[in-house]
Amino acid sequence: MLQNSEDTGNKNPQPRLQVDKEQQESVSQVKSLVSVWRKLEMEEQWRLYEAYNELHGLAQELKTPFDAPAVLVVGHQTDGKSALVEGLMGFQFNHVGGGTKTRRPITLHMKYDPECEVPTCHLVSDDDPSFAQEKSLHEIQAYIESENMRLEKESFQFSAKEIIIRVEYKHCPNLTIIDTPGLIAPAPGRKNQALQSQGRAVESLVRAKMQHKEFIILCLEDCSDWSNATTRRVVMQIDPELSRTIVVSTKLDTRIPQFARSSDVEVFLSPPAHTLDGFILGDSPFFTSVPSGRVGSGHDSVYSSNDEFKQAISLREVEDIASLEEKLCRPLSMQERNRIGVSKLRSFLEELLQKRYMDSVPLIIPLLEKEYRTATRKLNEINKELSTLDEVKLKEKGRKFHDLFITKLSLLLKGTVVAPPDKFGETLQDERSNGGAFVGTDGLQFPLKLIPHSHCFTERNIGNATIMVCDNEMIEVVLDCKARELLRVCLVGRAWTFDSQSLNIPRNAGMRLYGGAQYHRAMAEFRFVVGGTKCPQITREEIVNACGVEDIHDGTNYSRTACVIAVAKARDTFEPFLHQLGCRLLYVLKRLLPISVYLLQKDGEYLSGHDVFLKRVDSAFSNFAESTERACREKCMEDLESTTRYVTWSLHNKNRAGLRQFLDSFGGTEQSAMGVNPISASLESSMVSAASEKHDNRPRADVKLSHLASGIDSSSAVQTTETRLADLLDKTLWNRRLAPSSERIVYGLVQQIFHGIREYFLASAELKFNCFLLMPVVDKLPALLLQDLESAFVDDLDNVFDITNLRHSFSQRKLETEMDLKRIKRLKEKFRLINEQLTLHQLKAVSIE
Repeated sequence: MLQNSEDTGNKNPQPRLQVDKEQQESVSQVKSLVSVWRKLEMEEQWRLYEAYNELHGLAQELKTPFDAPAVLVVGHQTDGKSALVEGLMGFQFNHVGGGTKTRRPITLHMKYDPECEVPTCHLVSDDDPSFAQEKSLHEIQAYIESENMRLEKESFQFSAKEIIIRVEYKHCPNLTIIDTPGLIAPAPGRKNQALQSQGRAVESLVRAKMQHKEFIILCLEDCSDWSNATTRRVVMQIDPELSRTIVVSTKLDTRIPQFARSSDVEVFLSPPAHTLDGFILGDSPFFTSVPSGRVGSGHDSVYSSNDEFKQAISLREVEDIASLEEKLCRPLSMQERNRIGVSKLRSFLEELLQKRYMDSVPLIIPLLEKEYRTATRKLNEINKELSTLDEVKLKEKGRKFHDLFITKLSLLLKGTVVAPPDKFGETLQDERSNGGAFVGTDGLQFPLKLIPHSHCFTERNIGNATIMVCDNEMIEVVLDCKARELLRVCLVGRAWTFDSQSLNIPRNAGMRLYGGAQYHRAMAEFRFVVGGTKCPQITREEIVNACGVEDIHDGTNYSRTACVIAVAKARDTFEPFLHQLGCRLLYVLKRLLPISVYLLQKDGEYLSGHDVFLKRVDSAFSNFAESTERACREKCMEDLESTTRYVTWSLHNKNRAGLRQFLDSFGGTEQSAMGVNPISASLESSMVSAASEKHDNRPRADVKLSHLASGIDSSSAVQTTETRLADLLDKTLWNRRLAPSSERIVYGLVQQIFHGIREYFLASAELKFNCFLLMPVVDKLPALLLQDLESAFVDDLDNVFDITNLRHSFSQRKLETEMDLKRIKRLKEKFRLINEQLTLHQLKAVSIE
C-alpha cells in the first residue's frame, strides 16, 4: 500500500511538469508574437513618419501646401524655447541662452530607435533636399553658427528657409518639430531702433510659418499670471480661437516658490476659461521644467552624458509634482499629473501628431496625384520648348508674340477692365509722384484737394490777386476767363458749389486708372492747370526796361512794350509745362508694357524663358516712345516759339471787349474828378468817327446838319476830340514818365496778349500730342517694332533668343523636373501602401470586435 502510494506520488508530478512546460512554451510564443507584432507595428510607424518627413521636405522645396503635420514651437527669447526642444528630443544639440541663437527655423525630423545609443543626425542639403549628409552634433552646431553669422551681415538678417535635420535616437519621440527664432520684445526709443527692426522681422517670419493650417502651434509662456499674454498675443493673430494651439508654461521649477497661497497655485494650474480666451488643444496648459546645465566633459559641464540629462528631466518632474502637492496641501489628480512634465507633453504631442498623420493619409494621395500630373505636364512643356529651339520656329514665335503684344497694347488704349486696377491702376497722386507733376514758375503744384468732384469756394478780390477760400482754408486760385466769368455769374461774395465738369477739373483724381483712361486724365489735368494759369506779376522796372529807345524818336511805344513783356512771360511760363506734359504722357505710355505682359501671361500667350527677346521688345518700345515724345515736343516748341516771337493781333488779342472794358474802368476813374469824359471813350469816339467818315458817303453838309440837329456844335466836338487825343499822346507817346494810366495800359495789353498765347498754346499742345505721340503708338509702332525684330533675326538670331543659354537652362529644368517626378512617384507609392495597411488594420479591428 505504501509502495503504491509512493508510486502514485511519484507519477503525479510528471504530468504537472509537462503542463507547466507547455504553458511556459505557449507564454513564450505569445510573447514572441507580441514582440514581432510590436516590431511590425513600430516598422509601420517608422515608414509612416519617414513618408511624412519626406513629404514635409517636398512641400518646402516645391512650395506646395501638402498637409504635412508638424509641431511649430513659438516663444520669446527668454521663454526657455530651445531648452524645451532639447528636453523633448532627449539630448542637447544647440546653444541655449539669451539673445538670437538661430536666424533660420530648424526643422527636426525625430525618429524613435531603441537600438540607437547615441543620436544619429543627418543634415539635409539646401541645394538638393533628397540628399542628407550625416553630421556630428558639433558639426551641426558649427553649421547653425555659420548661418547665423552669414545672415547677421546681410540686410535681411532672418531667413524663412528651414534648416532640416533628421535625428534617430533611443530617447527621441516620433515627432517633427520646427524651432522658430525667438520673438523679441525690444524697449521703445530711438536707441533701440535696430532691435525693434529685428523684432518686426522675426514676428513676420513666425507669423508666416503659423499660417500653415496643418501645423500644431506650441505656444510658450514664461509667466505666473495667465492674464499676461506675451506670446499668445502673436499666436492669436493667426489662430484667434487657439483651436490648433497648445499652451505651455515653462520654467515651472522657478515659478512654484513665487506662490504664497495654495489658491494662487490652483488658479495657475487650472486657469478660468475666460482667461485663455479660446479652446486650446488639451483643454488646459502644460507645465514643464528643464534642468539647467550642459552635457559634456568640460569643467563647466553638469552632465557627462545625454542619459544623465534624460534622468535629470525625469527627476525634475517628480520634484515639481512633490512641490506642487506641498503647496496645495493635497495630492494632485491624475488629470493634473498628465499636464506636468516634459514626458507628458511629449506623449501628448506624439499621440496628437500620430492621429493627424493617420487622418491625413487618405487626403495626401490625391494631392500627390495632382502634383504628379502637374510635374508631368511641366516636363512635357519643357520637352516641347526644347524641340522648338530652331531658327524657323523661333522666328515664328517672335512674330506671333509681336502681333499679340500689339493687340494687348491697342486694347489698353481703347479701354479694358481685364487688368486689375488695384494692381496696375494709379490715382492722380500716384501718377504725380511717379511721372511728375505740373509745376508753374512759382514752383507750386495745383492743390490736389481741388481736383476732386466739387468743393465750396468763396471769392475775395484784393488788388490784382483773386483770393479764394476753399473748404474753410485760404488759398490763391487762378482761373481762366471762362471759369471766372462762370463764377461771377454765380453768387460772387458768397459760398457756392460748382461742378468740376464745368471747369474741366478731372473728377476721377481718386480713381486707379491705366491705359487710355490715364492718358485722358493726364491731358485733362494739363488743360485745367494751364488753362487757369495767369500772367505773372509785372513790375515797373520790367516796363521801363522794355520801353527802351526808339530808332526814330525819343518817345515810347507802349504796344511794343506790352508785346515784349507778354511774349517773354508767356515763353517762361508755358515752356516748362510743355516738358512736364511730355514727361507725364511718356510715363503713362511706358506703363502699358508691363500691363500688356500681364495680359499675355493671363491668356497663356507669354514667352516664358525668353528673357533676352523680351528685353529686346521692351527696349524697342521704350526707344520708340521716347523718340516719338521728343519729336512731338519739338513740334510743340516750334509753335510756342512762333507765338512768342511775333505778335499777331488777330490771334493774340481776341478779347477786345475785355480790353475796352478794362480801359473804360481806369479811364473813368482818373477823369471823373475833372468832369471830363474818359480818355478811352474819347479815343473810342474818335475811332468811331473815323470809321464813320470812311464808310459814310453822305456829304459834309449832311454831317453838319446832323450835329446841329442833335444840339452839338461840330467845331467844339472836333476841338474836344483833338484835345483829348493830344492829351492821350502826351501821356502815352511823347512823355517817358511812366504814369499810372500808362502802366495800367501796358498791364492790360500784356494780359490780353498773354491770354491769347495761352489759349493757342493749350489747343496746339493738346492737338499735337494726340496726333504725334498717341496716334503713332497706334499706327506706326507695329510696323517699326516688327522691322526692328526682323533686322535682329537676320543679324544675330542666336543672341536675340540666347539659344545656347536657353538650351542649357531648359536641360537643367528638365533634369530637376525628372528628379521631382521620381520623388513624387516614390512618395505616392509609399502613402498608397501605408493607406492599404491602415485600412487592413481597421478591418481586422472591426472583425475582432
